[in-house]
Amino acid sequence: MPEASLARAFVRPEPSLRVRLNDLLALAASPAAALDARSLRGSHGAMKPAQPASSKAPPYVPRSAVCGEWRITALCDGFMRLDGGSMWGVVPRAMWQRMTPPAEDNTILIALRPFLAERGSDKVVIEVGIGNRWDEKWRGIYAIEATTTLEQSLAACGVKPSEITHVVASHCHWDHFGSALVERDGAVVPLFPNARHFAPRVEIEFAKKPGHARKASYRAEDVEPLERSGLLEAYDGEVELLPGLRAHVLGGHSDGVAVITLHAANGGETAVFWSDVVPTTHHVQPAYIMAFDLDVARSFEQRSLWIERACRERWLGLFYHDVDHAFGRIVRDGKRYAVEPL
Repeated sequence: MPEASLARAFVRPEPSLRVRLNDLLALAASPAAALDARSLRGSHGAMKPAQPASSKAPPYVPRSAVCGEWRITALCDGFMRLDGGSMWGVVPRAMWQRMTPPAEDNTILIALRPFLAERGSDKVVIEVGIGNRWDEKWRGIYAIEATTTLEQSLAACGVKPSEITHVVASHCHWDHFGSALVERDGAVVPLFPNARHFAPRVEIEFAKKPGHARKASYRAEDVEPLERSGLLEAYDGEVELLPGLRAHVLGGHSDGVAVITLHAANGGETAVFWSDVVPTTHHVQPAYIMAFDLDVARSFEQRSLWIERACRERWLGLFYHDVDHAFGRIVRDGKRYAVEPL
């Protein structure tokens, strides 16, 4: 998620993308966009106060939801803290601090939540997390809290790393891709040695050669050992990675960030892993865009389309960075959106 400079989040939009940054500021600060700061519509239409995000890491308890033939379980790879203003972009602090209360240093707590999707012999990890290959300096800078690791949360579900058949990454930022590799006896090796690993092609390339504008968000050592092992496969555009699981490259937050959808075989319910496109349940208004996003205009365009579709079709949402809620459905409340947590 983090980028080298917040200034890059405020570049001039491409001519083909008509939204302007001052429009986003007006949208973000408008009363119609402030739903999460005030209220949430319950499943029976009654309004109830929205709960602010937790400021302390809750204990890990495995929770699952069913989508067709898929059983989806929320995992955990710990927590970290990032600057609240960066997480909220042009949204005024007066609004976002009621949804995600900041600490004295203005940081807010965010989750690092992979998901396990199981169906028959398929055991798929969607997004792996931040991992443990961090020295004390960087652990301190990002206040990384390894309360529960990916391996520990898998063990709590009765699953061994060797049993994982597929790993799907939405993008290759280090807070989403670091756990793909672990240190064993002084060597860096894949955590899931028997799994096919999928990541967007453009993300793999930028992870290896990020350039100045992106170098703070990627680590080549997260990608290159997987390539050498022959486990990493690139994908582009919209593609079915295995039956009932599709990746959709959108861009905006990063060059190749994707959302991942899981579908029932009969065309019934759909689940969507939001990645950093909708990082928490509090970010469901289209204008609530992080300052980390490389292309704000594209983010707004894609978020507007996908949030509306998920709401209209009642998709089950999977939220990576939300401290309290792993699952929820986006619903309408007049002109605004809300989330019904599961």
